Amino acid sequence: MQIYLPIAELPVNIFMILSMGGAVGFLSGMFGIGGGFLLTPLLIFTGITPAVAVATVTTQVVASSFSGVLTYWRRKSIDFPLAFVLLCGGIAGSAVGVWLFSLLQAVGQLDLTISIAYVSFLSLIGGLMLIESVRAMLRSRSGKPVSLRRPGQHNWVHGLPFKMRFRRSRLYVSVIPIAVLGITIGFLGAVLGIGGGFIMVPALIYLLRVPTNVVIGTSLVQILATMAVATVLHAVTNQSVDALLALILMVGGVIGAQFGARVGQHLRGEQLRALLALVVLSVGLRFAIDLVLEPVDLYSFSVLSGGGQ
Repeated sequence: MQIYLPIAELPVNIFMILSMGGAVGFLSGMFGIGGGFLLTPLLIFTGITPAVAVATVTTQVVASSFSGVLTYWRRKSIDFPLAFVLLCGGIAGSAVGVWLFSLLQAVGQLDLTISIAYVSFLSLIGGLMLIESVRAMLRSRSGKPVSLRRPGQHNWVHGLPFKMRFRRSRLYVSVIPIAVLGITIGFLGAVLGIGGGFIMVPALIYLLRVPTNVVIGTSLVQILATMAVATVLHAVTNQSVDALLALILMVGGVIGAQFGARVGQHLRGEQLRALLALVVLSVGLRFAIDLVLEPVDLYSFSVLSGGGQ
């Protein structure tokens, strides 16, 4: 069953898009991630332009994050002051990211930049995750405990100035690394269409020692607000948000997440991280192959902003 996407300007199979959203939702429910860094490449592989894919996925991330925020808010597992500092940095990062996005689109280098960024980013993240998870599994098989730092231990981050007290997280730390983390996530979300939870959650736990019972809900608040800002900026600045595509992806994602959450409960943490690392590396490899293979159409025509003859 074909359906025409008005912003993407191409017909797609609605069941294929639903399946795609369901598959990413399944992985999101299994691994506890937003899934934007997987959904954006999949849309690009189906022929949707990177500009529309990135902007539309921010909308899908907003929807999935909102449902999670409601759940953690009812459990009182959100540190709102911490989320506010992350949000301030995230909004600034989103604004810079959308500006760079528009600039690259204007000069005709957006597609290449996104592809190279995804190859580098996914290869780095996937490689590090795979190494860490394999080491954890080897230690577990040998009967050795997985070495984790205790929450009470401090590192160089705790020696920075401009400290602020976060009562829910029982922290007294500098706002500098928190703001920088928010800026980074906001920037990546606007440029690459990723929520960034798979970066933010480990950073909050291991660098800032945020308790695990509040870190996910707090992260989701920042992702929700930052991606909402990015969605509005993309819609106003680039007119590249396809609402129909986003709606189909949301429906599939909600259904898939329910099944993924059930499967994830039966796997150990290191197994989940290893599987996720393999998925991330596979997507990065696909991008790398597309960069080196000769395209079907050697030449393409596009209208760049500026109105030159």
